[in-house]
Amino acid sequence: MPLAPKLASFPAIRGALKFYQICSVITGTFLLLLVAEMVMKYGFRYELFLGGSGGLLSFSPLSYNGQSTGDGVNLNMTILIVHGWFYVVYLFSCFRVWSLMRWQFWRFIMLAAGGVVPFLSFIMEGIVARDVKRYLAEREAAAASDSSAPAPEGAR
Repeated sequence: MPLAPKLASFPAIRGALKFYQICSVITGTFLLLLVAEMVMKYGFRYELFLGGSGGLLSFSPLSYNGQSTGDGVNLNMTILIVHGWFYVVYLFSCFRVWSLMRWQFWRFIMLAAGGVVPFLSFIMEGIVARDVKRYLAEREAAAASDSSAPAPEGAR
């Protein structure tokens, strides 16, 4: 049985939870964009470009050998890179919440999977936020009731 977090770490846990929630939404959003990008690229053989000869936003077909035919900023590649780098930040936020809460390792694996399984980051964010807030509230209520209890006669 893992040790319970100390009351003194609760402010750090709240901060880590907020950071995790933000990272979870950003990572989940970029993962969905990445899935859409992959469907367009490998299913329909089009890539999305910003600027260039096609205008502000344009889809350009892939050549038969899989090379891009568009010019401008390749948004497909940009989405891929941003998601990849932000996944590293997301993993850090997962590790921070996991280590402060002193959860078992399988829970960290579930958190990490949120950045690679579409929609899972949104689901895990809700579950983690609910569990952490409930745990903190219960522990604080228990600590408050323990400190408000009168001292026994012999302890005075």
